Amino acid sequence: MSEATTPKEQQPPVAEAPPAAASAPVAKPASRGNRLVVLALLLGAAGVAAAGWGLWQLRSLELRDQQQLSQLEAARSQTEALAQRTQGLDARLQQLPGADELDARRRLVAQLQGDQQLLNQRLETVLGASRQDWRLAEAEHLLRLASLRLSALQDINSATALVQGADEILRGQDDPAAFAAREQLAKSLEALRATVNPDRTGLFLQLAALREQVAQLHALNPAFVGSGGVLSDLAAEGDGSSWWAEWLEILSQYFRIDFSADENIRPLLAGQSLTQVRLALSLALEQAQWAALHGQTPVYRQSLVQAREVLDAHFDLDNPNSRALRARIGELLEQPIEVAAPDLSGSLNAVQAYIQRKQSARQQVERDPAADALPSVEEARP
Repeated sequence: MSEATTPKEQQPPVAEAPPAAASAPVAKPASRGNRLVVLALLLGAAGVAAAGWGLWQLRSLELRDQQQLSQLEAARSQTEALAQRTQGLDARLQQLPGADELDARRRLVAQLQGDQQLLNQRLETVLGASRQDWRLAEAEHLLRLASLRLSALQDINSATALVQGADEILRGQDDPAAFAAREQLAKSLEALRATVNPDRTGLFLQLAALREQVAQLHALNPAFVGSGGVLSDLAAEGDGSSWWAEWLEILSQYFRIDFSADENIRPLLAGQSLTQVRLALSLALEQAQWAALHGQTPVYRQSLVQAREVLDAHFDLDNPNSRALRARIGELLEQPIEVAAPDLSGSLNAVQAYIQRKQSARQQVERDPAADALPSVEEARP
């Protein structure tokens, strides 16, 4: 190679590259830029994520702080409440008595309990005695009432029930000292059971039925039966078929001549007279009713006799109603109504004596010095 050659000539010839090789150096800078962009995006996303996570952590911390503050406030309020309760307990503890005063009060409580037990015992004794007194007084009252029923009304059934009630009361006492009183009551009961007890209520109702029959009682009209006479004899002389016989037969129905009449003719009752007779008969039977209930034998018999006399004087016995009423009055006239009531004074005296013995024994127990222990305990109280 010579020195006269130019630099361009000195340079080696550059071989022409194909088109694809020429574009390759241009593509390499573009891929680098994309990587940088992606890297920047990743870094930005990481920064955003880190910022979000930091914000979330910050928010969580704020919520925890708020919860801790609320818990702190609640704890503070509880502490204040506990402090107030402590102050109240301290104040109550300061008000409580001391040990010496508590011992004194304990002794007083024990003493009060002892006094209360004594009071309960005495109260039970008093109440038990009061109940017994009431029951015994009731038994005495029952016997008095039984005696009154016998004397006033002669009521055997009621008197028996009352005496049985008094015996049940003495039986409930369960006291051997009541043996004599119960023995007397048993005798009275047997006497009452052996007494004849007429049915006064039945007699009263039967007499009431007779009073109703009196209201239906009527006088019997007389019926004349031909048994011979002047007109009958004249009619008998004819042949019976003539006009004269018929005329005499008709006339004999209105006129009758009896020369042998020896019986009294009783006038017929009618109107006001019949009402007055019925009223008199009803009043007599009503008086008999009252006497039957009260056991008044003279009044009972007198009333029935008076009723029978009124019936005989103003009503014909040929009337079946009058005859049946008179027969029934005669039957009731013989009925007994009085009662031979036994005397209950022995039973009453025995019960009264038993009550007096019980009261005397109770008074002796009350006068016992052991019963005065309660006042000494009360005096010993400080």
